[in-house]
Amino acid sequence: MSDSRRGLGRGLSALLGESPAAPEDDTSWRADGSVMKMIAVASIYPNPAQPRRHFNEEAIEELAQSIREKGVLQPIIVRVYGDRYQIIAGERRWRAAQRAQLHQIPAITRTASDLETYEMAIIENVQRQELNPIEEAEAYQRLGNDFGHSQEALGRIVGKSRSHVANLLRLLDLPETVREMVVDGRLTMGHARALITAENPAEIAAEVVRRGLSVRDTEALVKRSKAPSRPKAPAGRVEADADTAALERQLSDLIGIKVVIAHATDGSGTVSLAYSSLDQLDMICQRLSGGPI
Repeated sequence: MSDSRRGLGRGLSALLGESPAAPEDDTSWRADGSVMKMIAVASIYPNPAQPRRHFNEEAIEELAQSIREKGVLQPIIVRVYGDRYQIIAGERRWRAAQRAQLHQIPAITRTASDLETYEMAIIENVQRQELNPIEEAEAYQRLGNDFGHSQEALGRIVGKSRSHVANLLRLLDLPETVREMVVDGRLTMGHARALITAENPAEIAAEVVRRGLSVRDTEALVKRSKAPSRPKAPAGRVEADADTAALERQLSDLIGIKVVIAHATDGSGTVSLAYSSLDQLDMICQRLSGGPI
């Protein structure tokens, strides 16, 4: 390989144990035990557990055109799997090389377990910011479920904070329709985070997309949807007067939760207590039962 075809991204190469110089012949053993060589494109296949599932066809075509003119400047990383090679990192380059009708592609062959393969695939995609938030969250979830990694461990693997990992994992609690909006770019990560606490995230998400609302507008919309509304007075009931409103405020301040009083014309009525969390509901139950708070 010529000097013009050896460039490696140093951040990723350092993490994956790659050396700064490529070999001058077709096959070369490297200091970390990996092998650099030209491999037939047809002998390579993608990892079915690849965390990235969505590839921009236009971007792949642009890369294919670049490969036709200048070749593959950065080797992909593979492992021997059966009688073929399985991609660890670089599936987009492999796809573009196929489109450019290359017969061979430069590749680094490494020995890696399933866990190491998956971790390296995530590292590459996260470093290149090629995963959408849902793909990244699903990758973290799989590492946690299948390999027992804690959120702290996941953060160390990808160089992110524990809170970043935790926030992404929370996106998986959203309805599938909302997650699809994040995947196809109709909603951003900021929109999705605002929708996590919504009682009706799918409805609000549809409105956000329809109206083209910003993240701040979405947060305000979610907040308004959660605010307890005064129950409409049914037949025979009267709207609250200033004295009733003052009593509602006094009780709300005393109890620590929203209180709504509805009077009826016959002198009867209802007192409604609105809670916003299970902790508040537990507090109400304890107060009404005379238990410790």
